[in-house]
Amino acid sequence: MTDSTTVTNVKKGPILAVIILGAFVSLLNQTLMNVALPSIMEDLEIGESTAQWITTGFMLVNGVLIPITAFLMEKFSTRQLFITAISLFAVGTLICGVAPGFTILMTGRVIQAIGAGIIMPLLTTVVLALFPVEKRGGAMGIIGIAIIFAPAVGPTLSGFVVQNYSWRVLFYIIFPIAVLTIILAVIFLKNVTKQTFPDIDILAIVLSTLGFGGILYGFSIAGTKGWGSAEVITGLIVGFVGLLLFVWRELRVDTPMLDFRVFKSGIFSLTTVINIMLTVAMFAPMLLIPIYLQNILDITPMNSGLMLMPGAIVMGIMSPITGKIFDKIGARPLAIFGLAITVVTTYLFTDLTDSTSYMYLIIIYTIRMFGMSMIMMPIMTAGLNQLPQRLHPHGTAMVNTVRAVAGAIGTAFLVTVMTTQAKDSVKDIIVSNGFDPTNKQEMLHAANMAQVQGINDAFMVSTVFAVLALILSFFIKRGRTTQEEEPDFAAERG
Repeated sequence: MTDSTTVTNVKKGPILAVIILGAFVSLLNQTLMNVALPSIMEDLEIGESTAQWITTGFMLVNGVLIPITAFLMEKFSTRQLFITAISLFAVGTLICGVAPGFTILMTGRVIQAIGAGIIMPLLTTVVLALFPVEKRGGAMGIIGIAIIFAPAVGPTLSGFVVQNYSWRVLFYIIFPIAVLTIILAVIFLKNVTKQTFPDIDILAIVLSTLGFGGILYGFSIAGTKGWGSAEVITGLIVGFVGLLLFVWRELRVDTPMLDFRVFKSGIFSLTTVINIMLTVAMFAPMLLIPIYLQNILDITPMNSGLMLMPGAIVMGIMSPITGKIFDKIGARPLAIFGLAITVVTTYLFTDLTDSTSYMYLIIIYTIRMFGMSMIMMPIMTAGLNQLPQRLHPHGTAMVNTVRAVAGAIGTAFLVTVMTTQAKDSVKDIIVSNGFDPTNKQEMLHAANMAQVQGINDAFMVSTVFAVLALILSFFIKRGRTTQEEEPDFAAERG
């Protein structure tokens, strides 16, 4: 397999199906936990700060591992890497299901995260290897169904299980799907990624872990512990110093573990920046709407999850259609149209009250998801299409790493905006409404109004990020549309 060809002599359908199933189950696993945390805290008798590690720890290990996946994909075959990853994920899931206490549960989550961190970048690299440039949009669109559907089903499924059964049932649902994926992988998966057998660079792995781990940790706890906390400051300092040293090392060695030369492509660099903006904009409703529904409107976790379902169904239907359109017209028209819808609908979320109707939220969220369906996969594919095949593992690892970091930063930033603005507006609300500070009912109403104000302000920040992404999307060029063209990194200006 050379740099300018794709795999043509294998059945693509079964390979794609197996890896998509692996991606689906790993993403579903991530979205099940948030709703289940209160139940786990009660059952294992742990506090909120300890329980947060069940999600934060998973995200940290996942985020630290993603930059290493480029090296792993060049060192091991597709079958070796995927079967190992999904097997680790299955073992971790079983440990979580039977865990008698927090320590064992956390061990299981770490093992799960190691497997999950490999699966997503591998999926993208396999698609790039299997399909020529002119057909990748359609293939990425099919992947989009799994990537979109899993986070949408997660909260609803989790809400239903937690309300009716033990939280352990969540892991017992995930485990057989993971085992089925292993069996199908053994039968159908073929080696399609190219191995170059690079030497292991221990220093690069250490610097990468300190860099991305520190940044992810610092930002992930900033929302709850405060930006002035010693833990947050230490995490961020270690992270940024580690990242700078990692980049410096990778630019100096002959065979880097994560090749930063992918940024020589102007289109790849531009789409990566847009991806950062999008990730922050996308995290707003995922983070803020459940808080708003459960804390302000007093809606159950299950109904809170159900609110996201119509939007996910629309996005799932649109994803393959968007992929086909991308193959014909490129990313730019789709991105501009999709981001225009995203900007308007995100802005409509900046005017919530303590009596906004459930149906209004469903309609706006669903339209927003329709807009989002035209953006995420086409923009990512447009950037990756500009890279020669030897850089595909590095491109996919870079995109997934940037998305993980942007997600952590975005979440911390939006939580900070929400809590700060809520605190700042309480006094004004009490004064302007003439509330009596000794009246508990009025004070509770004031606190709710303040939280709504904080949520509205966080959505306004999210709208600004969406506007920036929209402006940048006008600069996306079509780039190469056939496999034969090799991008001229030196000449390309994006």
